[in-house]
Amino acid sequence: MPFDNIQTSKLNSLEIYFSSVGFSESEVKSITQCFQKRTFDKGEFFVSEGSYTSEIGYLEFGQFQFYSTNQQGDERTNYISLPNTFVASLLSYLTEKPARENVKAINPSCLWVITKKDILSLQEEIASFKDFYIQLIEYQLCCIDKAKFDLITLTAEQRYKQLMQEEPEFLQQVPLQYIASMLGMTPRHLSRLRAKI
Repeated sequence: MPFDNIQTSKLNSLEIYFSSVGFSESEVKSITQCFQKRTFDKGEFFVSEGSYTSEIGYLEFGQFQFYSTNQQGDERTNYISLPNTFVASLLSYLTEKPARENVKAINPSCLWVITKKDILSLQEEIASFKDFYIQLIEYQLCCIDKAKFDLITLTAEQRYKQLMQEEPEFLQQVPLQYIASMLGMTPRHLSRLRAKI
């Protein structure tokens, strides 16, 4: 097992994560050296709509809101990232086009950030990292596709029940106004739905 002889308390969350998914101690060192630790205050942006991004971040602590704004200036939350997940404005990152969404810290947060250039270098250096990266991107794309499909095909109540079953940590950790926006309903509607269920 990787890091058998090292106390996990001395490792940061990024090292623990890459060790847990099967990379060796030397590989973990090579990978984590490419990440830079970046802290965010509440309300600070990782990505702003219209900007270009070539970075992905691993969320050590905090939460990030993915949202877009309509012509009336109303925010619509697309997703909330929780700790121990990856954060990216994926379309901008993959296509090198301006971001169509904002990614903002909704409380004090910490990301370990890596650039696309370093990711490409790691894929050349570590064969298994390429497989890891492809699986990560495929998973993110599937999540986006599923969320869009659910928004079209499921009722508000069905989306809420699905969230309860598949991601109950959201209901425990994320403020209700963001959950309501993500599900496509008002906070008042969500409160009525929670009382009903």
